Amino acid sequence: MKGFDPKFKDFPDYILGITKEIWEDRGIAALNTYYAPDIPVRSPGSMVVGNQGVIAATMATLAEFPDRTLFGEDVIWCGTPEDGMLSSHRLHSTATHSHPGVYGAATGKRLRYRIIADCHAIAGQINDEWLIRDQGAIVRQMGWEPKDFARDLIAREGGPETCVRPFTPALDRPGPYKGRGNDNEWGERYADILTDIMAADFTVIPKEYDRAAQLEYPGGKSALSHDGADKFWMGLRAAFPNAAFTIDHRIGRDDPMMPPRAAIRWGLHGRHDGWGAFGTPTGAEVYVMGAAHAEFGPWGLRREWVVFDETAIWKQILLQTGDL
Repeated sequence: MKGFDPKFKDFPDYILGITKEIWEDRGIAALNTYYAPDIPVRSPGSMVVGNQGVIAATMATLAEFPDRTLFGEDVIWCGTPEDGMLSSHRLHSTATHSHPGVYGAATGKRLRYRIIADCHAIAGQINDEWLIRDQGAIVRQMGWEPKDFARDLIAREGGPETCVRPFTPALDRPGPYKGRGNDNEWGERYADILTDIMAADFTVIPKEYDRAAQLEYPGGKSALSHDGADKFWMGLRAAFPNAAFTIDHRIGRDDPMMPPRAAIRWGLHGRHDGWGAFGTPTGAEVYVMGAAHAEFGPWGLRREWVVFDETAIWKQILLQTGDL
């Protein structure tokens, strides 16, 4: 771990360790050390540049959810300390909505939801990030539907002229990381599966997924087996049937005491012109920033986690249709 504090034994230990230090141990000021001053942070809801914005957002979240925990389920990574490393960190978070904030008046609801964060680090510092929270799961547990929450958020942010714009490639501020991942066979296999699905070849699901596959999808929804995967991916693709699908980053890993696994960051960019998971077609141009992890076993893909932000998708649709 050249260039990193020796207290971290390897890159996953670094990612897991600084996450706990910042969020649960309240070492928020450590972001001045662990994050580059001009880091670009992309999330479906916004584009932020600079660690001061990250610090402000972290404090705002902890003010609203003071007991928030972040349990690191896995860190799937590639690269070297000398050239830089990219982690895809899957977290299972718990929190109580104890105080008012960006999610509105306090509800007292106890929440559970997943996050996937891709971070590039070199010389002991993170300098590029892509962060996706399952906002659909969060707002549903508070009693909202994602569309209604997005409409209310637009109003609370001052209306369509002044509200925060969801992320699209046009808003991107390229950072220092130019990599596309690694060439491990498991990353390639999962990328091929998703590419086939997005090309409307749903026969790949019974061919490649374990019949007992356990599946975790946006909105905090769990599913099982081939039918569960087909229903989820069909609903998404049907809503945006002509949108361009891209594999933006791909990692595969073989590690001791772990099943073969993969992390894919992907995008779906095009018009909401189909009947699917987002209701009546509106023709709105939408960008979906997605991330997915998979584990493989002797009978195929045995576990899958997919995260995107339904509220950011609805915000894009509402801003373009004027259905406010």
